[in-house]
Amino acid sequence: MITYNDIYEASRKERYSEQLQKLPKKFIEDVADYLREKKGFASKEDDVFSEVIIKTKKQLENAITLFKELLLRRRKKLLNLILIAAETGISKQDFENMLDFEKSLFEDIMKCIDVSDKRVNQILNGGKEEKQKNDLVSFKEDVEEFVDVEGEKMGPFEKGQMANIPKEIAKILVEGEKVEIIEQ
Repeated sequence: MITYNDIYEASRKERYSEQLQKLPKKFIEDVADYLREKKGFASKEDDVFSEVIIKTKKQLENAITLFKELLLRRRKKLLNLILIAAETGISKQDFENMLDFEKSLFEDIMKCIDVSDKRVNQILNGGKEEKQKNDLVSFKEDVEEFVDVEGEKMGPFEKGQMANIPKEIAKILVEGEKVEIIEQ
């Protein structure tokens, strides 16, 4: 079980270090449990002016502030690591200190930077930026497997799923109200 002091220490260490600090794997879940417990205790109506309840409410407010500050500092450090990795090609620095969602964010942004760099290089090398052939869509309902214009199988897709599909297919599915275009 995590305590207020654990949240405070994690925030303090993150504030005074340039590197991402190691956090327990289940840190976010533990903080969520801690906050739920404190909210439950602070919301008791027994004695609104009870010193214990007032102290708990203040501790809850401080814990939330510290946690938000911790995540903000980690996000800034993560963005700096991404910029360094994009320039140097080294992409695993401090990877072991990242939480799972931070690793995912790191990888996703690195992919976006790679795509952007390829587009810029293509334009610089005299090629025109090629027109996008696909649309990013979100499925409004389940769609069974089907064959695209080139005879390749696509799907099946589930409601809420996103996919990058050829523009011609996207147009047909939009007209049938099966998808909505997220990005063209």
